[in-house]
Amino acid sequence: MDTAALIAVIGVAFFFTYTNGFHDSANAIATSVSTRALTPKAALAMAAVMNLAGAFLGSGVAHTVSSGIIETPSGNQGLAILFAALIGAIAWNLVTWYFGLPSSSSHALFGGMVGAALAGGTEVIWNGVVDKIVIPMIVSPVVGLVGGYLVMLAILWIFRRANPHRAKRNFRVAQTASAAAMALAHGLQDAQKTMGIVVMALVISGNQATYDIPVWVKISCATMLSLGTYAGGWRIMRTLGRKIIELDPPQGFAAETTASIVMYITSFVYKAPISTTHVITSAIMGVGATKRIRAVRWGVAKNIVLGWFITMPAAAVVAALIYWFVHLFWG
Repeated sequence: MDTAALIAVIGVAFFFTYTNGFHDSANAIATSVSTRALTPKAALAMAAVMNLAGAFLGSGVAHTVSSGIIETPSGNQGLAILFAALIGAIAWNLVTWYFGLPSSSSHALFGGMVGAALAGGTEVIWNGVVDKIVIPMIVSPVVGLVGGYLVMLAILWIFRRANPHRAKRNFRVAQTASAAAMALAHGLQDAQKTMGIVVMALVISGNQATYDIPVWVKISCATMLSLGTYAGGWRIMRTLGRKIIELDPPQGFAAETTASIVMYITSFVYKAPISTTHVITSAIMGVGATKRIRAVRWGVAKNIVLGWFITMPAAAVVAALIYWFVHLFWG
């Protein structure tokens, strides 16, 4: 049963990565598509390629996920915990995708891990949860909001004497680079989270002694994320690109640049798994606030933020229920 359970966990992990791709593809390209800097097909293709490349840039986030959040027992019980955690995250991804709500796939996964671990009587590394998940979850959107506001102010000041039409045309071209940087950062962050889960499954099942990431795991997770990204997440894209604020090319460039910088710093310096959704959404809000505070549709923003706070508990509850069901069969 160990082999069958391992295959099931890895298969579900790959499917989670796929849902992560189409759920979060909007993060990288919504602003570029909404400002018409890129066509939807070109934007998705670019994001898929850059996600694939980003997955190979580091491994710090993967190690945090695999060894810094929960302690998992060996054998079928540990695999059942991972299976339940992934199902809880997938369920939340699909629900929020259906309603067009840009929630965090990352925090759905972490909530699933904590909920399944608690249901399985396994220790949760609360210091790791607080330091690497909860604090970055609170701080990164604030940094994105303030950073987006300041970057947009700087752009407005630097180009205050520029011809508006020419400036917008140039920023539309510049958005190709900022969207690529955003997609690369998304691959760096989100592909590694699934890599960490797959490595946990390999260690738990006794197929691997260390938490090093095999090349085939990197390639598989990166490929599934890219395929999911290319499938597109149009419902969420409309929310990010239009419903929060009507973006123009300079605003889109400022939001993408801010969000990608935040993600690179947290990935390489702090090795913290943050939410790309939280960062880009808050950056869009900050950028929009430079126009005027009322330019941001704060009612839509409020619903998005509420979704952020219920993501982890909701995924945890689903994962706990799934664990109790799965445990009956896996023992």
